[in-house]
Amino acid sequence: MTVLDMRDVRKVYRSGDADIVALDHATVQVEHGEIVALLGPSGSGKTTLLSIAGGLLTPTEGAVVVGGHDISEYDAKQLTEFRRENVGFVFQSVNLVPFLTAEENLLVVDELGGGKGGKAAITRARQLLDELGLGHRLKNLPGQLSGGERQRVAIGRALFNNPKLVLFDEPTSALDTKIGAQVMELIQSEMKARDTAAIIVTHDTRMTTYADRTVHIVDGRLDADAVGADH
Repeated sequence: MTVLDMRDVRKVYRSGDADIVALDHATVQVEHGEIVALLGPSGSGKTTLLSIAGGLLTPTEGAVVVGGHDISEYDAKQLTEFRRENVGFVFQSVNLVPFLTAEENLLVVDELGGGKGGKAAITRARQLLDELGLGHRLKNLPGQLSGGERQRVAIGRALFNNPKLVLFDEPTSALDTKIGAQVMELIQSEMKARDTAAIIVTHDTRMTTYADRTVHIVDGRLDADAVGADH
């Protein structure tokens, strides 16, 4: 089943008298358990595509269906609810809350989602951190963790609500090659174990070896492979 189906998506920004086309008729599908690497130079439209797929931005034209939800026409409130229940994000800058422990950074997801917290949420947070090799770091603040450990907490946070789609924006750019490879191996194994769809934005060709396929983007245009193997 297709988890993400973007068809003929354009994103145009107005800048003075000029239109800047960030995405130009982009079409891409991602299936359950499939990891797609989105590779392109800076300014090519990678982050715009990721933001539209995750409901952070609305397209100027085209259709975006995620997990059966056509989000193309959703208003801001609907998009917020959709993101909370269907999408996990891992950003380049990690974005952990600095005054919360690793465990609390995951529990925030439950609180923002209107969850009741309690034992079930704590058990879920600890189980995820344990799986990610951070069982001994539950009570550490982000400032007490290494770059690779912080990125693992961010992955745990993204997985907390069992999303249908996880979007990674340059997840290894702040890490050295060895730690970056460990994080990518972890992402690969976690996505496959959960049968979760993922897009990983990167400009590092070495990271594409962890993906099922690579889609190239240049000047807002995707290559022909974006449609997927079954289409």
